Amino acid sequence: MSPALDAALRDRALAWQADDPDPATREALAALLERAERGEESAVAELADAFAGPLAFGTAGLRGAMGPGENRMNLAVVSRAARGLADHLLASLPQARGEQAPLVMIGYDARYNSRAFAERSAAILVAAGCRVRLLDRFGPTPLIAFAVRRHGADAGIVVTASHNPPADNGYKVYLGGRLAEDSGRGVQIVPPADAQIAARIAATGPVRDIPVADGGWEELGDALREDYLAAITALPREDSPRQVRIVHTALHGVGTELAVAALHRVGFTDVHPVAKQADPDPDFPTVAFPNPEEKGAIDLALEQARVVEADVVIANDPDADRCAVAVPDPHRDAWRMLTGDELGVLLGDHLARHHGYRGVFASSVVSSRWLGEVVTALGQERATTLTGFKWISRAPGIVFGYEEAIGYCVLPDVVRDKDGLSTALVVAEMAAMAKAAGTSLVERLDDLAREHGLYATGQLSIRVEDLSRIGAMMQQLRDRPPRELAGSSVTAMQDLAHGSAETTGLPPTEGVLLATRDDARVIVRPSGTEPKLKCYLEVIERIAADASSADLGAHRERAAEHLERLRADMEAALELPE
Repeated sequence: MSPALDAALRDRALAWQADDPDPATREALAALLERAERGEESAVAELADAFAGPLAFGTAGLRGAMGPGENRMNLAVVSRAARGLADHLLASLPQARGEQAPLVMIGYDARYNSRAFAERSAAILVAAGCRVRLLDRFGPTPLIAFAVRRHGADAGIVVTASHNPPADNGYKVYLGGRLAEDSGRGVQIVPPADAQIAARIAATGPVRDIPVADGGWEELGDALREDYLAAITALPREDSPRQVRIVHTALHGVGTELAVAALHRVGFTDVHPVAKQADPDPDFPTVAFPNPEEKGAIDLALEQARVVEADVVIANDPDADRCAVAVPDPHRDAWRMLTGDELGVLLGDHLARHHGYRGVFASSVVSSRWLGEVVTALGQERATTLTGFKWISRAPGIVFGYEEAIGYCVLPDVVRDKDGLSTALVVAEMAAMAKAAGTSLVERLDDLAREHGLYATGQLSIRVEDLSRIGAMMQQLRDRPPRELAGSSVTAMQDLAHGSAETTGLPPTEGVLLATRDDARVIVRPSGTEPKLKCYLEVIERIAADASSADLGAHRERAAEHLERLRADMEAALELPE
């Protein structure tokens, strides 16, 4: 028997449709309602999900699938978000009018509807009494993070879903100017600002009653791009070598223009963009998932690298705030993708030793402990933060920060967020210096392993359909933690949700940390952006200072086996089906 369409759900959908300013989503909803009223099971389920509650606004802003409904990204949801942000800014700066009115920078990527969402936001913010500068065409997320700091703006918006699937879009918010201390200018929102903005959005009335301006915003154009390029291209040393062959891919995103311009400007001219992925394409036709971390995403780049005999592959995600790297592995005569942690420790080590960075080197709690060991030995401070760049960027005294999910901040005074384009310049410099010295980035990792130990990391990622399963698994882990992992006794379990800065070094956060007698570590936490439970695994192999390459290879094999045993034991602890 076909499921009946709930009358209350139908009424909510019709009310939403009547208030929707976008004819495309109104028509899509009408078609969905018609199918649901005929009893199509898939249509009823889709309609129920589209109206499962408002798309939550949090520290990641908004992100979700595009389509009609309050639980989707669409012009109505964006309109309410823009008005809620405007009301928050105006309430926070009550005396600011005219030339002192809140200033907002707006950018967007090349996904479907991104420009429309950005322009609608500009029109609503202007109508509310804010000053707005809107990017003239699509651009990388770091460009707006830079603009907020450079222009002293009070807020920034980027319409982007970063590396999510093609059906998604999102709405990222930064605060700055008069609403943030220097360490927080141009940084993604954190509590309590997220809850305050969310409350303003919830208090917004019907979309049809939100004032919308016909114009009145300024345009951010090539002058901003030039300022950004000038700022990031000052980083590579003038005396460092430039002879390196680079293959670059933007994965159909918006990074090619500025990535190639920046590399060329500082003298890295042997750059080969992957033609099939160089231009923005919201369908991301050559990849199953537009995330350089995903298996197969950089296959075209690796294929081109073999043809042109490149020294390094640099991949940016679609909004160019993240950076992934692959290099030839001299031990295996094959290309090797560096993990986010491996690139993080290479960048931190390089910036400290070759650029004289002095200060705090920050990484998230789920990132490897390796960077901390390396920079401490160099006489620098290390800091561990909550997960996400909204926290990493706020580390007091930060000079470099990274997270294992291939996000790196190499110029916090320029972009206080992850930036895949400035990172690409440092990667090119590291690769060129290694080539000139007759060595490689893999061999530098070998040296660091001999000095500090081999830190190997992995993940167990559990995607769920029912979000309640995540809470159930977390509670099960708290109630019945494993006594042993990979043959080593569990010596500590920290419930990060009940911790404090004194006991865990971190503010409370949803997660559990398990440590074993042999220095292995597992951190379990829900994903902040996807319906997943993630287990972050790390093992350490102690290496002799005179270990040969063969010895290191044996240690790597043991570390990989150790990670697999950890993964299997965590699957058992969470009672996952085999």
